[in-house]
Amino acid sequence: MKFGLLLLLMLGVSSRADEHRPTEAIPLWPEGVPNLRTDLGAEQLVEGRLTQVTVPTLSLSRPEAGQANGTALIICPGGGYGSLSLEFEGHTYARWFNRLGITTFVLKYRLKEYGHPAALQDALRAVRLVRSRAAEFGLDPLRIGLLGSSAGGHVAATAGTLYDHPAGRTGDPLDALSARPDFLILLYPVITMSGRATHLGSRTALLGDSPAPDLLRLLSPELQVTPSTPPTLLVHTQSDTEVSIENSLLLYQALTRSGVSAEFHAFESGPHGIGMELGHGPASGWPHRVGEWLHHHRLISEFPSK
Repeated sequence: MKFGLLLLLMLGVSSRADEHRPTEAIPLWPEGVPNLRTDLGAEQLVEGRLTQVTVPTLSLSRPEAGQANGTALIICPGGGYGSLSLEFEGHTYARWFNRLGITTFVLKYRLKEYGHPAALQDALRAVRLVRSRAAEFGLDPLRIGLLGSSAGGHVAATAGTLYDHPAGRTGDPLDALSARPDFLILLYPVITMSGRATHLGSRTALLGDSPAPDLLRLLSPELQVTPSTPPTLLVHTQSDTEVSIENSLLLYQALTRSGVSAEFHAFESGPHGIGMELGHGPASGWPHRVGEWLHHHRLISEFPSK
């Protein structure tokens, strides 16, 4: 089958049944949200974007009956730490990965109203929670990954490098479980918190106007990579005018220096937040590259070649 036709089949509009596949909202902190704020009012969902997150959750979406392969993917939507692109970079991705047999969890994490370390805590709790319930969900506890887009890529990358950091623990017994993701998929991610490649909007929303230098370093994943950082796939476009491709380059170089298995797809053109839109030339084929990578790492059993 030619790649173009394959891509259309894989990225095309889902069937009506698939679009409305039931999801289950799982509370992330059933024992109580850390440092809960009661002054924010109701969460606001407008045109697929959510603001003022107060109750973090995981939205579980399963593959069709009999198709689940035991791999889990926790999806962190972008939005500059000011909102969450829940539909475009959350549920749309979830449905596509479900068709590969992957069980997905869209993470609704806390934003600028909380600042650091709330999003890191939410991401690490998500990994621990899914791992603790792996048998219930029919998952392999050693095949739990994180996918993040834009600022959601920063959430995923910090979780993948700071999974043992004290800031990600709250004192709950679940803290004893490993929060290390088994793989990372980072789409046009925000990475560095200092230097010319910094996405200032995300940094300000997360850390305020005058963050301390040690905090900037801690939350720059390219400076926190170790040989134990999970295998990572990066996707970015050279023409991204919102989050510079230098972010992905910095992380890829750090992963390479540390001997971490990493793959980087740098496309010439395509907008920030490309999502799964067609019409952007080779960059629109990034999901195929992801599928091949997942197959190569034995996270899915099969994936059609070109």
